[in-house]
Amino acid sequence: MKVAIYARVSTQDQNTIPMQIKKCREYAKSRNWKVTHVLTDIGSGAKKRPERTNIIDLCRKRQVDLVLVWKLDRWGRSVSDVVTSLEELRELNVKFVSITESLDFTTASGRAMSGLLSVFAEFERDMIRERVIAGLDHARSKGIRLGRPPLIQAKQNEIRTLWAQHKNKSLIAKKLGISRRSVTRLMPE
Repeated sequence: MKVAIYARVSTQDQNTIPMQIKKCREYAKSRNWKVTHVLTDIGSGAKKRPERTNIIDLCRKRQVDLVLVWKLDRWGRSVSDVVTSLEELRELNVKFVSITESLDFTTASGRAMSGLLSVFAEFERDMIRERVIAGLDHARSKGIRLGRPPLIQAKQNEIRTLWAQHKNKSLIAKKLGISRRSVTRLMPE
């Protein structure tokens, strides 16, 4: 079995990557797995985790049979992120093991846990969606205008002044850094 170890820390100040890798190597050795790749990322919950992306690419190329992490929160930012990436690994027939939480998706109980994680991820998405909708409704009830403010309202005095001087919509648009269409909406010939 070809194993890729993934380790991550939030900041440069944390020095747990060597410990994470050591624990993962020991675990792989105890299971007689061959570690073929060791990749690490440093970044605070960032959306960009280039080495994690590289591991997933290796899985797509069938160069990895199992992904091994020290702790689940090292793999993903949120429940939905973890579940989405684990679902992709499952579809690729790549196993996943997180040592600290004893999540071993090579076993039946580990696969059952994967299903539970999916349920929690869906719950998290629904809760976020409900909070966003409630916040938008609350803002609307207070008369707050949502969305991008109309550009033409903010510049209508400038447009009228320039129109009186030049009578050229393209020139006005260029001077104000707006579209000719915005000028046309305010100054139809």
